[in-house]
Parts: sequence; C-alpha cells; structure tokens
Amino acid sequence: MEVIILPNLDQAALLTARIVDKELRARPELVLGMATGRTMERVYADLVEMHCQEGLNFSHCRTFNLDEYIGLPADHPNSYRRYMQEKLFDHVNIDPACTHLPNGVATNLAWECRSYEALIQAAGGIDLQLLGIGASGHIGFNEPISALASRTREKALTPSTREQNAGMFGGDAEQVPPRAITMGVGTILEAKRCILVATGSAKADIVAKAVEGPITSMVTASALQLHPNCQVILDEDAAAELQGKGYYRWIFHNELEWQEFQHLQAPGARWAER
Repeated sequence: MEVIILPNLDQAALLTARIVDKELRARPELVLGMATGRTMERVYADLVEMHCQEGLNFSHCRTFNLDEYIGLPADHPNSYRRYMQEKLFDHVNIDPACTHLPNGVATNLAWECRSYEALIQAAGGIDLQLLGIGASGHIGFNEPISALASRTREKALTPSTREQNAGMFGGDAEQVPPRAITMGVGTILEAKRCILVATGSAKADIVAKAVEGPITSMVTASALQLHPNCQVILDEDAAAELQGKGYYRWIFHNELEWQEFQHLQAPGARWAER
C-alpha cells in the first residue's frame, strides 16, 4: 500500500484522474471499477475535462460499479446508475453497453449477484478499481464484519451508512434504501490495481484505522493492506491522524513512478491554479 498526501480535495482528485488517464491511454480496452460519492464527483469532472480538452478516449473501455441500492430503478434520481450517467457517462464517448452496474430491481437478486461476478470474470477482471471509504470503514457497501473473501451479494446497510448517505435523499436517512447489492471484499481485492481516495477531516479517524490499524473485518478497507498494488490518495485533512505522514510524503516525492506527476505541483501548472 502506498499513501499519497496532497494539500486539498482538488489536487487529490486531479492526481486520481491523471492516473486513470495514463492507464486508459496505455490500454484503451481498460476495465475500470467505478465508485460514487462526493469526492468521486471531482474525479469524474476532471476526467470529463480531459476527454473534452485533451482527447481522452473512453470508447473501448468497460466499467463495473461497486454497488447499487436495492429497490431503486436505473432512472431513479438517487440510483447510482443515474449518478454515473450525470457525472461521467453522458459526457464522454463511452459505449453505454459497456457500462455495468448491479440491477437493484432484479426479480432474482441472488442470480443478479452471481451474474455480475460472471460479467466481471468474462471481462478479464477489473484492471483499475476506484474506491471511497465509508464512515464505518467500508469499501463498496461491505459493512463491518463483512467477510474479507466475500463476493458480490446483497448487504443490509448500517444506520450510520444510511445517515451518511441521507444528503442525497433530502437529508432523511429513512428514505435511504436499507439494502444494496455490492461487490464483495474478495471481488475488490482481485482487481489488478486499487486506488482509494478520501478527503476531509471527517474521514481522518477511519483512514488511520484502515491504513495503519490491524486488518479486520470490522474495517473492511483495512483489507487493502493485503493488495500488492494499492494507492491511498488523501488530502491533508483526511491524513491528519496518520502516524507515518513524513515517510509517505518522502516516498511520493522520491519514488521514480511518481516523479512524472511532480510537474503538476509546479507554480503555474493547472494543478497549482485550483
């Protein structure tokens, strides 16, 4: 696991988008794992800009989202399908048939979960998985005590998760669906590369537990410590409680693989102008 600490949300999002940009240009048929949330909105806005201004091509890639609420049709204003359409898919040249989310209104949810796993496998697995982290430390909707080898399945959402997501439902946690389909922790760990993005002081405590604490099903994001190619991209606020901040900063500024991104921090660069 590599931890990258940047000054603010915009810079964390831009670095994440630049990594996607580099991977997609190197391999146009990339299989992307997608996430939702406020931080991802900034990442997707940057990717849209790269498509419009720099010709970033999505026409050959495929996407698989982490999760979807059970009971919300694709056209529901708060479905994750609608989120992805509004934040990314409608603004780039991606083939709609190549964008995949679980079907939250499937008649047979168990079959839908197995089918989603099979689709991922048929695509050759996920090359690059984007992730956020919930207040309870979950990735996807893998709430505390989710098995670290779990696969795509139905999952009941905790009250804290519903409260965290209430903003999309008029501030009323009772309006947040109580269940969702989510990729499992084991499914996520099979991605060839994972990038977890977290910003804001509200995430500082749980980020520290996930990155520097024990690997435990109580904090499913901690399983990413086992992944051989995982980056955790944070702003200063989200990194506030990490013990190894000095070391993480040294690695980012000295490892050859990250030096190509350093020009984005130079005075006058688009990075610095935000």
